[in-house]
Amino acid sequence: MNTITKHVVLLVLCLIASTITAQEQQKDSIAKETIPYVENGLKIDRLEETKKTIANEERDFLKQEVETINQRLDKGDITSEEAENLKKEAALKHAANIEDRIAIIDAKINLLKRNPGIKHIADEENNAMSINIGSSGFLIDFAKGKRKPPKYDIRTSNKLLFSIGFNNAIGDGQDLSNTPYELGGSGFVELGWIWETRLSKTSNFARINYGFAFQWNKLNVKDDLYFVQNGDQTTLEEFPVELRKSQLRVTNLVFPVHIEFGPSKFKDYGNRIRYSTYNKFKVGLGGYAGVRLATQSKLRYKEDGDKVKDKSRRSFNASTFVYGLSAYVGYGQISLYAKYDLNPLFKDQLVEQHNVSLGLRFDLH
Repeated sequence: MNTITKHVVLLVLCLIASTITAQEQQKDSIAKETIPYVENGLKIDRLEETKKTIANEERDFLKQEVETINQRLDKGDITSEEAENLKKEAALKHAANIEDRIAIIDAKINLLKRNPGIKHIADEENNAMSINIGSSGFLIDFAKGKRKPPKYDIRTSNKLLFSIGFNNAIGDGQDLSNTPYELGGSGFVELGWIWETRLSKTSNFARINYGFAFQWNKLNVKDDLYFVQNGDQTTLEEFPVELRKSQLRVTNLVFPVHIEFGPSKFKDYGNRIRYSTYNKFKVGLGGYAGVRLATQSKLRYKEDGDKVKDKSRRSFNASTFVYGLSAYVGYGQISLYAKYDLNPLFKDQLVEQHNVSLGLRFDLH
């Protein structure tokens, strides 16, 4: 009896499971059939919203074109009569654009309504791409954004600043040939962001460069000497054993400003003008001011056959505020670059030393 009961129960469970599976499959089938309707409904709503923005967009485009025409009129490139004709042509063009763009969207909406089973219809008005997520027909749109009319003239641009080269420090009665620092091993790196503004409205011969930069000035000490801080004095003393490396690195945050001179190429595209300094000669004169962020000493030597590396972070009486003069002369994006700290490397010392650097500067637009 128990065996028969078990078989009956098992058979009933199989029938129930089969029924549930069939019902779930039917639900999935119904859901899949409704996905396109949900998806197309979302697209239609999005297209209806887009229609509301078309007139505003075209008005903005027209406003920009009128401003460009007025600027050309002020410069004397065109006459008043030509300016009025151009404005009328622009108004007619954008009115036609509004009519045509709305007609295109209406055609897309009608296509979606007539064909609810179509899953993928490109949204060309917004340059969007739709992705289906899961079984609910949820959409994610990656839109390229609305078109914006170009500015007629751009007086301020920006660029990446990168400089690298040799570094040293000189004091009274010293030159680069008799400093206690290595000429080849000492170096500097500068990295920052620069804005460039044209000084004249109608010429790009003179412009001002300004921004911020991080400077890393490194000094490699010769003759087994190393920096020692004794109260308010920082001196070079001989290390007890042979040094493989004796180095001091100063990190600064500075705000450079330069007046740059040089020719540029003028380009008139009708709806915009541009000045290009690509492959043009340039000269920059100016300076910088900022603060010291960190000072670090690094020593490498051998002790009892073991390699030892000591790092020390302290002030070493280095100047807190840094300021100096800098200049560059170059062609295109590359320049020969020099800078000189007017502040002493170490403050309140018996002998003042000033950091000096020479290298290459890269203005990367």
